[in-house]
Amino acid sequence: MLAPAAAAALNLLADAVRRGGADDIVQALKAAGVHEAFAGVFDAASERVMVAAEDPYDFDVRLHADNLAVAADDVRRAFEWL
Repeated sequence: MLAPAAAAALNLLADAVRRGGADDIVQALKAAGVHEAFAGVFDAASERVMVAAEDPYDFDVRLHADNLAVAADDVRRAFEWL
């Protein structure tokens, strides 16, 4: 239910960057920890997949959870380079 609101907020940020001050906005996002919050969504999803798993040793379930955790790490690494 909150995904559309989150997408709208990110689209507003993208629009603000397009209008100018991209470096200032990106630095403000970094300072606010937006990347950590966004990565936290993937971390929470990864944890939830494992909690909901009937068999925590099921390869497909673990692969899905691992992919979500890697996505979180990728978000964090992307912001390190900015």
